[in-house]
Amino acid sequence: MPRKYFDQKLDALNHDMTELGAEVDAVIGRTLEALRTLDRDLAQQVVEGDSRIDQAEHRIEQVCMNLLALQQPIASDLRVIASCLKIITDMERVADQCADICDIILVGELGSNSLGVNHVLQMMESARSMFVRAMEVFNNHSVEQAKKVCSDDDEVDSLFSKIILEVCGAITNNPQSVMREVDLIFITKYIERMADHATNIAEWVIYRETGVHPDLNSGLSAL
Repeated sequence: MPRKYFDQKLDALNHDMTELGAEVDAVIGRTLEALRTLDRDLAQQVVEGDSRIDQAEHRIEQVCMNLLALQQPIASDLRVIASCLKIITDMERVADQCADICDIILVGELGSNSLGVNHVLQMMESARSMFVRAMEVFNNHSVEQAKKVCSDDDEVDSLFSKIILEVCGAITNNPQSVMREVDLIFITKYIERMADHATNIAEWVIYRETGVHPDLNSGLSAL
């Protein structure tokens, strides 16, 4: 395969990745609104649309495999393709977690006026911000901004701990609410994982740019 054609294929791959990132962000936005309003119709749309994200992941994965098979890429090309393969998995799992949250909205007993739900919404907005900025650094190649995305996971983890304490207190004070509060625990955990996936994306961007894959979930001291 001529180098120029190969570069065009890499550009198309980056475009597909960006489009999938935008689609996943839209899913997060719909999930956030469904959680805020407890709109079951909107939640159902998220659940039913998850297969489109899966199909996009498989399509991009096949593009990556074809690029590996058609030409022996140089080291920097290999990092681009390998990082894309990893990042599409994280994007797909973010969409999966949105679908899991919406499943709970459909069958659970959440109350939109509870303090716990308000804090969960705040946590999800923070996780969404991390995801959006992770996709931005995918496009702008900024290692420093990628590190900032990773460091912001501490804020989401702090909200996670705060919500768990609130839920435990609510169950102690009102045992009859246990099912509703357990739903919040599951949703909170899904959101915490969404932030972890955003961190993963930022880490793979760092790998693509530097050749070193850091583990920044526990902070930036390793850099």
